[in-house]
Amino acid sequence: MSAHPMFNSPTLETEATPMTNAVYGSTPGQSAAVPTQPGTAALRPVDSKRVTELIGQLLAALGEDPEREGLVDTPARVASWWSSFLSPEPFAMVTSFTETRLSAQLVVVGGMSVWSLCEHHLLPMNLEVAIGYLPDGEVIGLSKFGRIAQRYAGRLQVQERFTRQVAEEIAGVVGGKDVAVAVRGTHLCMSMRGVRMEAARTTTLQVGGLFKHDPVLSQQFLTIAAGQRGAL
Repeated sequence: MSAHPMFNSPTLETEATPMTNAVYGSTPGQSAAVPTQPGTAALRPVDSKRVTELIGQLLAALGEDPEREGLVDTPARVASWWSSFLSPEPFAMVTSFTETRLSAQLVVVGGMSVWSLCEHHLLPMNLEVAIGYLPDGEVIGLSKFGRIAQRYAGRLQVQERFTRQVAEEIAGVVGGKDVAVAVRGTHLCMSMRGVRMEAARTTTLQVGGLFKHDPVLSQQFLTIAAGQRGAL
């Protein structure tokens, strides 16, 4: 079965819209719990005072006058933003609802857009997220999917790791491996520096359980995810 257009090979993309793709499957026998790997450890509190001082020093090193009008409060504002961005709200308990008559129903939650920071260049990346799962006697409160995406976005990241972390967290929440996560990213580290290709997009896909082994189910997820993105 051919791949869905959302995840076409880069050779099929026009030069105006280059896209890179990555597909990951769950490791057989791997626990759904999120492992301790880069980017998963609890974040330490931001030293706002020290960040303020460093931003002032950076402005001076760039040839600016940190005390001039327009910049005098910039270091404190930047420090405040860093503190807010790297201090996401505590993760609340997951709300689930019993639905004993559900059978082989695909649920796809899309249209979720979060901002994160590329850890290689400290530049923003916008991540469009779609999550699919197969309920088994319970359905998960829809807002929790967005909160999970926000929590993993609020740190220095790479898109590939973000996609895996969200998928593993969802698998732990739903209590099974039948989870698929598709992420389409716009990276300013590629749009405003380096090759400066504004239309470049990167797509990552992590699948587990039936999504990994059932091509029809996987295709259904990709079709719905692409449709939700196109409707925005």
